[in-house]
Formats: sequence, structure tokens, C-alpha cells
Amino acid sequence: MDTYSNAVGMLKNAITNAINKAIEKGELPQAEIPQFIIETPADRTHGDFATNVAMAGAKAFRMPPFKIAQAITSNLDLSETMCNKFETAGPGFINFFLGSEYYSAVIREILANPENYGNSDFGNGEKVMVEFVSANPTGPMHMGNARGGALGDCLAAVMQKAGYSVWREFYVNDAGNQIEKFGKSLEARYLQIFKGDEIIFPEDGYQGADIMELAKEYTEINGDKLLEVSSEERKNSLIDFALPKNISKMQSDMAKYKITYDKWFFESELHNSGAVKEVVDILTEKGLTYEKEGAIWYKNKDVVTEILLKEGKTQKYIDNLELKDDVLIRQNGNPTYFTADIAYHKNKFDRGFNTLIDVWGADHHGHVMRMKGAMEAIGYDGSKLNVLLMQLVNLIKDGKPAKMSKRTGKAIQLGDLLDEVPVDSTRFLFNTREANSKIDFDLDLAIAQDSQNPVYYVQYAHARICSIFKSLANDGIVPRECTDAELALLTADEELELINHLAGYTTEIITSARDYDPTKITRYVTQLATLFHKFYNACHIKGEAEELIQARLALCSCVKAVIKNILDMFNITCPEAM
Repeated sequence: MDTYSNAVGMLKNAITNAINKAIEKGELPQAEIPQFIIETPADRTHGDFATNVAMAGAKAFRMPPFKIAQAITSNLDLSETMCNKFETAGPGFINFFLGSEYYSAVIREILANPENYGNSDFGNGEKVMVEFVSANPTGPMHMGNARGGALGDCLAAVMQKAGYSVWREFYVNDAGNQIEKFGKSLEARYLQIFKGDEIIFPEDGYQGADIMELAKEYTEINGDKLLEVSSEERKNSLIDFALPKNISKMQSDMAKYKITYDKWFFESELHNSGAVKEVVDILTEKGLTYEKEGAIWYKNKDVVTEILLKEGKTQKYIDNLELKDDVLIRQNGNPTYFTADIAYHKNKFDRGFNTLIDVWGADHHGHVMRMKGAMEAIGYDGSKLNVLLMQLVNLIKDGKPAKMSKRTGKAIQLGDLLDEVPVDSTRFLFNTREANSKIDFDLDLAIAQDSQNPVYYVQYAHARICSIFKSLANDGIVPRECTDAELALLTADEELELINHLAGYTTEIITSARDYDPTKITRYVTQLATLFHKFYNACHIKGEAEELIQARLALCSCVKAVIKNILDMFNITCPEAM
């Protein structure tokens, strides 16, 4: 247990013992001890911890909270806690103040195992799959994929640190309708090379310049060999040539973005194995399909309605959702994307993953309930599927929206972005806002090497500490282990504030993992850098007494360790000099 959690646990025991003593003395009536919380106040001048136990017990003890607080505090023994005093406030809050033992324990805990500080067994080894990016392989990846990559990869890292067994996966849609459209688009561009405008480009085709480039590349290698073959053979040959190139580009872009997947899962595997047909058979056996106009439909409306009614939703609420049924097999006999997606999520559960996390674009909002319902329909726990809906990215340059790529004239591609902006900045900045909020990605800020750039600001704090150690080493001063008495010299507000922030790191990791929100850690480390710079400006190291120098060096070592811990976790460079 980390020092912070240990301190809270000790305090909770002391409060519980005080309540029991008050009951024994008749100062409180016999009653079951209520659930209460111990939290860190926003303003620590009011205490390092505060509890609502008196308010929580008002109903059980049938007494005003202030009198309950008096009964508790008159029987409170802090000798087995890390607090050295308390006070009551307002209607019955009890505030507690930590002693030097706590601050020393935090520093010792970090320095004992800096690389693993923040680790916990909160996740209890639960198998979690995080599927993210999963861009369509028919074209280049874009800015939304850049954001999804940063959020998904950093979330996976946080969950690993919180004790989950995490698997990263990229789902490649290399089958189905979009590949058909890809083939038609390639075929049209290929034929246009030889026959010009007499070849009409399909209205629903992919218009990107990349399609033309792929067709030209094929022609440069193979010439006109596809002119005399059937359309089907022509499309298949072009797809077999172009699709691996697109997928290879995706993989190289992800590697450049410092993302390593445990598996690139191909949709075609599901079709070839019969898994897609299997889910249709399962739903049919359960009476959840019907035929209409030559297609096979899934009773999505009935399934989702039943789930929502069980959750207590009203029929009026459900009617407003305007639920519809879904096609599983088209008139031409081909399964829809939705059918393959059901098979894919079934496959995830079948591989033993307890929790599934998908990072999707906000335009997939309507797909969430359908997929959860489909999981329930085929016999799995839909609540174990969690979807992070990611809002749009607004690209900013020179203070104005930037929508066009210099190279292509189209939306900026991930590859273009990584050519222009340092990967460290891209990963950090895309991880500064929660998935459900829009984000302005400022290209000028991302390349700035000053304190306005958040990642530079954090990296500079680490480099500054390295510089302090180097400078002192030149004077013959090197860090050593401190005594409790020496660590107790850290009493300045800036020092205690910094230690308190360090102490909360493990809890912040757990909260971030629990809420599926890695941006909490980005904000945490930015605040850590802020508090360090504040400490550095207020608390001198050189020229102080040797004992105080060593105590402050110990604190600097802790800050350095946690910054490195976080940047390493997020695959961001942690420089020793800048």
C-alpha cells in the first residue's frame, strides 16, 4: 500500500475506534457506523485530510452533525496515524493535519523504488483489450487517428501501471463493402490512365489523390496487363497490390508514432474462419432475425428496448431514441460491416478478455448501444464493452484554423503531421483533453521550445533537476540517504505542497485507469512541473546547511523520478539536458 493510502487507512481506523468509544461511553447512541469518506480538501490550509463522518452519521445517530463531531474528537487518538492534530469546522467537518512522519515516508517510498512508484494491483491482473485507431485501410490516416492513437496507447499504459493485463489491438477492415469500393476506385483510375475521360469515376468512389498514385504505381510496374481481363480480376489484382501498401504505411506511421500493437487483427480472418456466418446463425437460432426484401435483418429494436426497460428507462425515453433494426446479410448475400463487427467483438471475448475498451470517433455514437445489445443477444455481457467516443480535432496555425495539407491539398494526414511536429509534442498534446471534448491542436505551440509548450515545460523540469545535480557534483556535493530528522527540515509551503502532490500519484493512476481517462496523468505531471518550478524559485539548495541541501536533493530526486516515470510510461522522451 502506498503512503497516501496507508495514511488514509490509519485515519479511518482511528475515527472508527473513536466512534466505538463514544458509543461505549454513551456519548453516541447505539447504531451501525455509517459509511464515510476521507478526502483531500482543495484548500489545504483547512487541513490535509477532511472527513464527512459527522454529517454521514446524523441520521443513524439522530444527532446534529456538530455534536457527533464533538463526541468523535473527544475520543480520538491520533498516535497510530500520520496526523498530529485535528480541528472541527463548519457544520461538522473534521479536518486533520499531517506530521513530518508522513512527508518523510513519501520521500522514502519513492526513492526506494523510483521506476515502479505508482504501480498498484488495483486491476488485479484482469485481461483488458484496448482497440484503438483501427483506421480504414483504403486511405491514409488523418488527425483524428492521431488523437485516437495517443489516447488509446496512453490509456493502455496507465491501465498496465494500475495492475491490469493489457492488450493493444488494431482492427484492419480488409474485407466488405469498403474494399469493394476501394477496388472500383482503383479500377476507374487505372482505366483512366489508358482511356482518359471516357471512363466515368464511380459517384461513391474514393476521390483521394492516393488512389490515383496507387493506380499509377501499379501501371509503372505492370503496364496495361489488366486491360483485357474481367473487371473482377482487374479489381482483385489492384486490391492485392494496393491494400498491403496502405496497411504497411499504417504500420510504419504507428511505429513512428511510438505505438506498438500486440496484434493487427484482419477482418478477413473472421470471414475466412466462418465467424461472421456463426453470429448470424446464433441470432437466428435465438429468434432475433427475420427476412425482408431478400436481406436478413437483426431485431436490434427489440433487443435494445428490452435492455433499456430492465435498466429502468421509460417507454417514452426509448421511443425518442427512434431505434431501428439492422441488416446482417444484404440482398447480394454479403454480410454488412455491423455483422463482422459483432463477430469481431465476440472473438475478443472468446480470447479471454474480461473487459473490452474501444476508442471510436464521435460519429459512431449510435453504434455503441447497438453493439452492446448485440453482445447481450449472443450471450455475452454487454456492460463489459466500454466505448470512448472521441470528439473532433481542430487544427490551428498562426491562430487560425488550418485545414489543408501543403502536399495533397486535402485534410492533413497523420504522416504529414509527424513530419512537421515532434512525436513527443503530438502524443502529449493529444492527451491533454478528455476524449469527449473537442481539442484545438496548435501547430505553432507543438513545435515551440518554451514553457508555453506543455511537454517542453515538463521535460525542462526534469532537465533542470539533472542540471542541479551536475552543478552540485562539480562542487563535491552528491545526494546521500537522509535521516528522518533531515527530511523533517522540509517545512516550507512549497516543499510540502510538492510532497503532497507526489504522494497522490498512485491514487491518480488508479483513478485514471478506473475512469478510462489518461489525460488525468498528463495534467498531473504538468502540475508537478509547475510545483517544482515554484519550489525551485522559493527554496535555495546551494549555500544552505548541508542537512537541508541533502533533504532538498532527496525531494528533487523524487520529482525527477516521477516525471521520468510518467514520460517513460507515455513513450515520451525524458531529456537530461535542454
